[in-house]
Amino acid sequence: MWAFDEGRFGLKTWCRRRWCPLGKRPPWRVSEMYRWTWVYVAIEPTHGRWHVCFCPRVTGDWLQRFLDSFRQETGDATVGVVLDNAPSHKNHAVQWPEGITPLFLPPYSPELNPAEQVFRVLRLALSNRIFADEDDLEDALTSALRRFWDHPEVVIRLTDYPWWQAAIDANLSLSP
Repeated sequence: MWAFDEGRFGLKTWCRRRWCPLGKRPPWRVSEMYRWTWVYVAIEPTHGRWHVCFCPRVTGDWLQRFLDSFRQETGDATVGVVLDNAPSHKNHAVQWPEGITPLFLPPYSPELNPAEQVFRVLRLALSNRIFADEDDLEDALTSALRRFWDHPEVVIRLTDYPWWQAAIDANLSLSP
């Protein structure tokens, strides 16, 4: 069972709290450029495996490309993918590859998606930074993602909720 989501990362910075000497104003650098990169992520929380793609936008076409590359990585295995109800996920142009079954979360429940935790960590890692262009941003994202690639136990610790594991175990015991 995999969890899927996408997150938007851009040249415009996220301002987080900063420490500075008492009575001094914190130094903030701000960029007002509105250019974005979308990170598509599928995570397998129980083993720490995952699949990532950088895409220029969120549309059914880009989801289709992600699903096709995801199918190549997972091979012929039967895979359930838990995801939210975003319009691009339910786009009629998206042809789910054979063996990949979408399992939609209830509306307005992003906290149930383990993939959200990766975006929380990424946003924290990239906050208070300015990027010159999309390539610079993608380099920073790749560097931040390397922590997960090199250490699957970090992904497991972030995403393998006890209720997720209980649901997996319950479904495995029901299968013939």
